[in-house]
Amino acid sequence: MALSFCGNNKGSNAYSVENGVLNNGCFVDALNLVPHVFLLFITFPILFIGWGSQSSKVQIHHNTWLHFPGHNLRWILTFTLLFVHVCEIAEGIVSNTRMESNHLHLFMPALMGFIAATTSVVYYHNIETANFPKLLLALFIYWILAFITKMIKLWKFAEESLGVKELRFCITALLVVLYGLLMAVEINVIRVRKYVFFANPQRVKPPEDLQDLGVRFLQPFVNLLSKATYWWMNPLIIGAHKRPIELKKIGKLPIAMRALTNYMRLKDSYEEQRQKTEDPEKSPSIWKSMYRAFGGSILLSSTFRYMADLLGFAGPLCISGIVGNLHTNMTFGVFFMSSNELLKNTSVLAVLLFLALVLQRTFLQASYYVTIETGINLRGALLAMIYNKILRLSTSNMSMGEMTLGQINNLVAIETNQLMWFLFLCPNLWAMPVQIIMGVILLYYLLGNSALIGAGVILLLAPVQYLIATKLADTQKSTLDYSTDRLKKTTEILKGIKLLKLYAWENIFCDRVEETRGKELTSLKTFALYTSMSIFLNAAIPIAAVLATFVTHAYIEEVRLSPDKAFASLALFHILVTPLFLLSTVVRFAVKALVSVQKLSEFLQSDEIGDDSWRNGEMSMCLEFGKKYKYHGDVSMKRSYHVHSALCWFVSIILNPVVFVCIGECVIQVNDGFFTWGSNLSTLTDINIRIPTGQLTMIVGQVGCGKSSLLLAMLGEMQTISGKVYWSNCFLLSLFLILSWLSKNRYSVAYAAQKSWLLNATVEENITFGSPFNKQRYKAVIDTCSLQPDIDLLPFGDQTEIGERGINLSGGQRQRICVARALYQNTNIVFLDDPFSALDIHLSDHLMQEGILKFLQDDKRTVVLVTHKLQYLIHADWIIAMKDGSVLREGTLKDIQTHDVELYEHWKTLMNRQDQELEKVRLQTTLERKTLRRAFYSREAKNHIDDEDEGSKEEVEEDDDDNMSTTTSRRSKIQWKMCCRYLSSGGFLMVFLMVSSKLAKHSVMVAIDYWLAAWTSSNPHNQSLHRSCVPVFIILCGAAIALCLITSLTVEFLGVAAATNLHHNLLNKIIHAPIRFFDVTPLGQILNRFSADTNIIDQHIPPTLESLTRSTLLCLSAIGVIAFVTPTFLIALVPLAVAFYFIQKYFRVASKDLQDLDDSTQLPLLCHFSETAEGLTTIRAFRHEARFKQRMLELTDTNNTAYLFLSAANRWLEVRTDYLGAVIVLTAAVAAIWSTSGPDVDQSGLVGLGLTYALTVTNYLNWVVRNLADLEVQMAAVKKVNSFLSTESENYEGSMGNKSFPDTISIIKPHISGFQSTVGICGRTGSGKSSLSLAFFNMVDVFEGKIVIDGIDICKLPLQTLRSRLSIILQDPVLFSGSIRLNLDPERTCTDDRLWEALEIAQLKNMVKALPGGLDAVVTEGGENFSVGQRQLFCLARAFVRKSSILIMDEATASIDMATENILQKVVMTAFADRTVVTIAHRVHTILTADLVIVMKRGSIMEYGKPEILMEQEDGLFASFVKADM
Repeated sequence: MALSFCGNNKGSNAYSVENGVLNNGCFVDALNLVPHVFLLFITFPILFIGWGSQSSKVQIHHNTWLHFPGHNLRWILTFTLLFVHVCEIAEGIVSNTRMESNHLHLFMPALMGFIAATTSVVYYHNIETANFPKLLLALFIYWILAFITKMIKLWKFAEESLGVKELRFCITALLVVLYGLLMAVEINVIRVRKYVFFANPQRVKPPEDLQDLGVRFLQPFVNLLSKATYWWMNPLIIGAHKRPIELKKIGKLPIAMRALTNYMRLKDSYEEQRQKTEDPEKSPSIWKSMYRAFGGSILLSSTFRYMADLLGFAGPLCISGIVGNLHTNMTFGVFFMSSNELLKNTSVLAVLLFLALVLQRTFLQASYYVTIETGINLRGALLAMIYNKILRLSTSNMSMGEMTLGQINNLVAIETNQLMWFLFLCPNLWAMPVQIIMGVILLYYLLGNSALIGAGVILLLAPVQYLIATKLADTQKSTLDYSTDRLKKTTEILKGIKLLKLYAWENIFCDRVEETRGKELTSLKTFALYTSMSIFLNAAIPIAAVLATFVTHAYIEEVRLSPDKAFASLALFHILVTPLFLLSTVVRFAVKALVSVQKLSEFLQSDEIGDDSWRNGEMSMCLEFGKKYKYHGDVSMKRSYHVHSALCWFVSIILNPVVFVCIGECVIQVNDGFFTWGSNLSTLTDINIRIPTGQLTMIVGQVGCGKSSLLLAMLGEMQTISGKVYWSNCFLLSLFLILSWLSKNRYSVAYAAQKSWLLNATVEENITFGSPFNKQRYKAVIDTCSLQPDIDLLPFGDQTEIGERGINLSGGQRQRICVARALYQNTNIVFLDDPFSALDIHLSDHLMQEGILKFLQDDKRTVVLVTHKLQYLIHADWIIAMKDGSVLREGTLKDIQTHDVELYEHWKTLMNRQDQELEKVRLQTTLERKTLRRAFYSREAKNHIDDEDEGSKEEVEEDDDDNMSTTTSRRSKIQWKMCCRYLSSGGFLMVFLMVSSKLAKHSVMVAIDYWLAAWTSSNPHNQSLHRSCVPVFIILCGAAIALCLITSLTVEFLGVAAATNLHHNLLNKIIHAPIRFFDVTPLGQILNRFSADTNIIDQHIPPTLESLTRSTLLCLSAIGVIAFVTPTFLIALVPLAVAFYFIQKYFRVASKDLQDLDDSTQLPLLCHFSETAEGLTTIRAFRHEARFKQRMLELTDTNNTAYLFLSAANRWLEVRTDYLGAVIVLTAAVAAIWSTSGPDVDQSGLVGLGLTYALTVTNYLNWVVRNLADLEVQMAAVKKVNSFLSTESENYEGSMGNKSFPDTISIIKPHISGFQSTVGICGRTGSGKSSLSLAFFNMVDVFEGKIVIDGIDICKLPLQTLRSRLSIILQDPVLFSGSIRLNLDPERTCTDDRLWEALEIAQLKNMVKALPGGLDAVVTEGGENFSVGQRQLFCLARAFVRKSSILIMDEATASIDMATENILQKVVMTAFADRTVVTIAHRVHTILTADLVIVMKRGSIMEYGKPEILMEQEDGLFASFVKADM
């Protein structure tokens, strides 16, 4: 066939224009070429040569700045135009095949139109990003020309009486409409912006977000194509391969997505609801508020979802069309063809299938993205709302237990996330019914009545799935309870590991943990069973439905099942199962969301702090204010911020004159005050006091008489029943305050609470607490509070991070930091609530003299001090004595001495008693510092070799490419070694079962579909052959269902077996590790292995592994089937496989980094909430609400940014894998169409088989990658656990081999024959006293020499034997949760009489008898329900129960008072008279009566002998210690 533009049919002159140029169809088509050629001619030089950019001078991401109006509409119209051009080309090509010769004019203009439309959008994008609007003229002219030429063509068609029945007429009409609309868009741009024809074009400012280079989340600003494909994410995801993604890299969120913006939206709609409700008791509806604030986004997402679901049905219909029309001959000689005829062309259907898939996946991902963004915005808004409420919570709510810290943490961590997840799944609620109804209708259309039976099977089994889902949730709850219990016991073991090893009790306590773990594993097995049932149903339901449908069809329908209908309905069944499987999840989340909203509603309605108080948190600054006056380090902005808040305060003074009155000399006055903590009973009654200005006021009284409550009542934290609290402020003073506001923050109170409260921040940040840093003042405060020695011990000085709640500091250190914070603040009034309670006498004196009397009084500040240290009363200017919630006396010490002699005498006796006791606490601080040093340095040592995963993020981030590439390869590799380790823990049999059953299942699944292809392609007239296929089909389906059950069970139970073995091995390794392991490994790190990592191994790895193997095998079997049907497909597979490899390679690395960022930013946010709830009174006293709100908003935004980027990365992957899947479908379809030529009927079934499998690939490709990425993250847990499994154990057997030893060094030779020997060991801190005591228990390595007891080298004894014969009382008393019996005798070898005897010796018998349960009375965690002294006495009783020959006391009296120490000494003298007692002493006078004294220094024995002899050596160490202790 010769090529010619107008064709050269015999007997016709195609180029004749006798009837007029426009009446020749070929010339009209040629005319249509003109606009396209014009556009290409104009634009190509501009696009290739470029032009001088005159983009905005403002520094922005200018290539993402959308300049012109109607941007999205233009992109949508252009894409529609491209689609119509594709249809026009297809129609032209198909029509051309029906002509005698080639008529290029049938498809050539359409092809040029397609190229021109593509060029127009590229050209437009370049004009827009370079901000060169004058060049829009070329596009404007193009749209006009194209519109005119198409109009002429349409007019000519109409003249020829062609109408809607002809496809070409429809296409031309559509093109006229599209060109007209695009012309209108162009006119609108020119009109609005006054471009092209106007002299003064409108100047446009870029969006505020894009002027801020910190904003990196560009989804709202990029063009539509980049939005749909997440193209803007490419630099981040590809860059992650070169170096890890850090917080800096992901930047800030756009303003519209920030928590503050969303909080304002939600708050406005919530307040609107509140105003509408007539009943003030009724709470506003949170649901309505959420809908008003975020309803638009939910509707948009639902629209996308509907479009995606409807397009999803195009797949099965196109398969039906392709398979059905594979052999139909279209013979017609007409020039024009109908739409129906075009849709019978298989190649056209293949292209349509491809386009439908691409569009469906794009809409689906857009829907996911919008819901996730809305969910995150909602979560941010809810967190801000909860936080705002926390700051206004009434203190009585917290103290009376109406609102616990746990409830608040649950609201933040669980309830907001439940609502977010509900929003993610929300569109499914209304999309699923439509999907199910459409699916059933189409099935009925294809198969008739038998389809209803299949649909019935699916619907009947759906409730079973829901039932299993609810059971799963319940089982998970019980598993969590057991897990918490196990973790509690493990924590106790690890905290008391030293004691357990010394008493050789580790195995007993290990069994306790194993027992709880057993219960947890039983629960886990139930969980595994339900999970496997859920997986089984998901896989088996479609098989059962297909079986029921096709078997019924074979017996009741007259017509044989054709391949096109069979495979279309097979694809439809797969579509139907997804919504039904999701339904149970969605319903469960909907129920949870209802509960969460109920809890939130109750919380938001709870009592707030009184509005009539001048200390109301909303007065000076609020979130709304923060919106207007955000500042980021800019001084002028800060100043305006401060001045604004000062003015707010000043206005409040004028508006609230009752509270602020002039009351002369005193700064605070309380008149007739009755205050309560929430119940109607008043805690404080008849309070009439005044606090003099600029003086030291002390509040004294017995424990529980209401001293702290009085401070809080003055701060407005208590509920006032009656009376008034006046804060002195005259009008002139107020004016003066505004002027001096920046120099002294006078309206806030510096407050140090009784229970010290610290932030999870550096020491410096805790002391400055948001105030400007003043080096001189800071140093003075540090010295005043004696913090310098403690700071010197910290690894990074005052830049060391204090753990949450100051967990790594002692009580005294925490208290001194809190006092330092109060001193450092530049406020007029300082409230100190019992600041000396945890300090020893020296520190107390120093703080009193230097801090309160000198530092604060010199500054003329008003100080209110609550204290029990009556010796300081002489310094007070004013004293308030309290008793039983009311004021007993008020006045100066002289007044009280004169008017209340009895009270004064009572105080004097108390003072004398305190002075005697004070000697006791001298060494407390030294001990605290010693502990601090140990705590931090053991952690630092470990940090150098810390977490295994840190090794992967190379410290050295040089620009050296070699280093970089090795880092990257290490980061992007899956830990296959760890996978093998995990699988081997599950056992060889389970692994073999899993692999073989998985392979068998997928082989049978392929066999079913292959049999279906053979059956439906068989001779349609042979009914008996047709029926004979049914039994085989039934057998195969039955086998597949059975294998589905086996595979789901094997994977889950493999997981349980692996979890059991890994935990058992880990626990045994840790418990039997040498004590030095615990010295260098932080407790938190070991606990992480038992909590987070064990949880991942228990519950997360099995489902990920199952999903990964299933989706991988599905994809492989699909590709195998397609290759079998059409071998030519393998050629196209190579580039597709390469593309897939790179996509997954880049995604996995980026996903892991973003997942880590999300996890690491979540913790500070949760900590900030719990910190705020704990320190409410302090924050409100300091008036720092605004600063804490700002911090919360920053933390929320940071976490939301990480989560949004992670979500966008997931969409990035899914769009790409979905498009790859669409290409696979297209290539499979095209290959099938080309390979099936001729009358061979058998092929149609196989083509249907191949296409059905190709469709499933699109669903599973992204799951392969995502599961790979998840598994990679989860395998890190196995790696961490595995790293602890290589820990060496102590040598429990005791055999030391045939090593030769030097002469025996017998340190102690006790004589047990009724002869008492006492040995004292002394030395300074760190001299090795405790290490020597541990050596007797063989807990430190003996490098040289021997320790011999009773002539036996202890190294040769089994550890159990050695340690069970010795007893020790440690410096820190250790008790375990359980009963008293368990703590005294965990081995259960002693009689009750023996235990009572031990308790009597320890002076505890009466106390224990009084407890409910006696010996079985409950001991709480750490023995918290007993005092420290009592705990120490229990440890003594424990040592006595043991009846061992040697007792070692390691500074056992360090943490108990004088009286208890005397009891202890007495008991030791009598009860242990027949044993050897080794005392390690911190007070030398306790060992003066010993038979032998050892003096140590730097790990060596310096002196050794009887105490009398050693004291005679005047220059000796022992003598100097004795003198120092006198």
